[in-house]
Amino acid sequence: MSTDPTQIDSDALVLIVVGAHPRAEQADRPIAYALRTRIAKWLAKRFDGEESPLTPLVVTDVWYLNDNSLRRCPAVSIGGPGVNALSAYLGDKLPSAFVVDDQLMVQMDLDLNDLVAVCWGVTPESTHHAVEAFGDRYLDEFMEAAARTRAA
Repeated sequence: MSTDPTQIDSDALVLIVVGAHPRAEQADRPIAYALRTRIAKWLAKRFDGEESPLTPLVVTDVWYLNDNSLRRCPAVSIGGPGVNALSAYLGDKLPSAFVVDDQLMVQMDLDLNDLVAVCWGVTPESTHHAVEAFGDRYLDEFMEAAARTRAA
């Protein structure tokens, strides 16, 4: 982690990516902040009293897609392909991990070779449920892999 508080160490980030779209700002950003809080609590518990090597940060798809250094970071994209360019890009590249037909989807590489996931639903409520499913089913393994990657 950088000792200069004005600098962001991109190698220490876990990104939560939302679309730079009015609907995404209104519906998906609050969901992203809730996931950021959940990740921060996970990190605090995992590193119990030690400084966490990772920092969760909510960013837009525009920033993520235009900054090469961010593409090395573990990332969770929130929101569907209609409002999030990263979700649209990853839609045909990641397998489905959890699906409720015609409602919601979590896509990710369950082998965790690529630390990127996409969570979205057909409504803001179903997107919230997709993120909850990611948190309940996959967050521990995803974050352990992210921590190992940072330690390497």
